[in-house]
Amino acid sequence: MSAAAPSVAPLRPPARIIDQAVVRAHAPAPARLLDRAFALAFRGLVYAQIWEDPVVDMAALDIQPDSRIVTIASGSCNALSYLTANPAQVIAVDLNTAHVALGKLKFAAVRHLPDYDALRRFFVEADNTANLNAYRDLLAPHLDDATRRYWEGRDMIGRRRIGGFASGIYKRGLLGNFIGMAHFIARLYRVDLGLILTARSIPEQRQIFDEKIAPVFDKRFIRWLTSQPASLFGLGIPPAQYDALAGDQRMAQVLRARLEKLACDFSVQDNYFAWQAFGRGYGRAVDAPLPPWLEAKAYAAVCAAIDRIDVRHVSYTDYLASQPNASLDRYILLDAQDWMTDAQLTALWSEITRTARPGARVLFRTAAEDTLLPGRVPDALLDRWDYSAEEARGLIRADRSSIYGGLHLYRFKG
Repeated sequence: MSAAAPSVAPLRPPARIIDQAVVRAHAPAPARLLDRAFALAFRGLVYAQIWEDPVVDMAALDIQPDSRIVTIASGSCNALSYLTANPAQVIAVDLNTAHVALGKLKFAAVRHLPDYDALRRFFVEADNTANLNAYRDLLAPHLDDATRRYWEGRDMIGRRRIGGFASGIYKRGLLGNFIGMAHFIARLYRVDLGLILTARSIPEQRQIFDEKIAPVFDKRFIRWLTSQPASLFGLGIPPAQYDALAGDQRMAQVLRARLEKLACDFSVQDNYFAWQAFGRGYGRAVDAPLPPWLEAKAYAAVCAAIDRIDVRHVSYTDYLASQPNASLDRYILLDAQDWMTDAQLTALWSEITRTARPGARVLFRTAAEDTLLPGRVPDALLDRWDYSAEEARGLIRADRSSIYGGLHLYRFKG
């Protein structure tokens, strides 16, 4: 099924749609105020690059040539990477205006930039002024008006948004700013986070982390700063998710453990998430690690499949509600369920179960280690799905992004 035509839905929905997804209606007033602050921040660019490992995703999802996939878009990297598995269709949905515009820009770049080198320059060397000419001459004519208005408009401090591709797009957005602030604070303690990218082995990475980075998390200021829920807005973590992430530990220790996994469990020579965190962009070497969709070996396959992908500005549940019974195969929810009430979870899983074909799979992440569904979604729904806690533990160990506590796979029994 072709999805080449741009979505005709308006690019900017009412702010209440995001508020409804984030603001806890029955929470105390101070908590609702924090929720609203996060919702306001979330209306802009959060992730220029998605922070879920598509290699783990694709292994767990077992994508087939007839698979119809629905995923949350976020930075759209994973939606594009799924094309390397040759599915029938990928629909990426998102409530965030910036993420929808970013997805449309990436899809247009695959379609209309002349070759792999141009695509690589635009998204890997995302600080090259030649990208502005490529946008003007090759991409803008193929974008819908709303997407062009977004990229040619200005951000809160007056910068043209498309200018990010000439000055470092991965340094922008909530996450880019958060990582930049982390580097700044580390330098105040005379720590160069980029040093870990020079390591030639995992033991050397471990030594740098233990000697240079880990002690920063014991500083009194860092313990205080990370104890404030608003401090993690830059990670895309709303206040409702903060407690689930912290559990019964200090947040500084939780973040230390997650960063330790990123720094020490995988070779930095094979982990582009480490380059984003410690280098604020992708590596420039020919053999530097990249998301599957940006690898040279995948270029032909992604170009061949690009008309099977589309991005929609709609909530996940609402999109599913528009689909026929037994019409979808793979569902990727990122960590969105951590934000949801029991009623929202039940509505979502009712639509997933209704639209699932035999053999369908659902993949999602959680801030905490355990799946959050039992006791919150009716047993009558969950009993139609198989779940293995042991499999989930194996999946999260393999996830190179290292942000989340849990990665969960559900298989439809029918």
